[in-house]
Amino acid sequence: MHDEFERLYEQYHHSLFQYLFYMVRDRETAEELVQEVYIKVLHSFETFEGKSSEKTWLYSIARHVGIDWIRKQNRKKRKWLGVLGPLSKEEMRDPAPLPDEILTAKDDVREIYECMKACSPDQRQVLMLRYVESLSIKEAAEVLGWSESKVKTTQHRAVKKIQDLMENRENLEERRAGD
Repeated sequence: MHDEFERLYEQYHHSLFQYLFYMVRDRETAEELVQEVYIKVLHSFETFEGKSSEKTWLYSIARHVGIDWIRKQNRKKRKWLGVLGPLSKEEMRDPAPLPDEILTAKDDVREIYECMKACSPDQRQVLMLRYVESLSIKEAAEVLGWSESKVKTTQHRAVKKIQDLMENRENLEERRAGD
């Protein structure tokens, strides 16, 4: 089992870190969460039945660890703010920009990541799993616990939203250049 665990760690550590980093937007937190993922893997390795691929199993664990961390942070925020109910979307929105320069130096990709901020959290997760982590629709559905059709629909809407935003930016730039 030790060798198998080492292989899983070596093979997926970096990808899981990137996935969690995008979710929490903090390097130290993402590193801690990856360690938590592997602790959960270690404890549940014997019960893994192989109904899904090890990759989707690991991403599912990472997704749940990330969501649990976000919920915990939101509870802390509510406690400190004295808010009894759930936070509004504005209160939950993280004002810190995604450090695009870590992911890529290309302007067009940076612009796409900027446009992704306008997408819903579900849309962003689908885009990250499908295009950054290169998971198939089936694998993404398994990670998210959704149907394949929901992944396809969410992906389609996210891509359409980004295309529209990119087109609007280009039109704005053209108008500015014409002035």
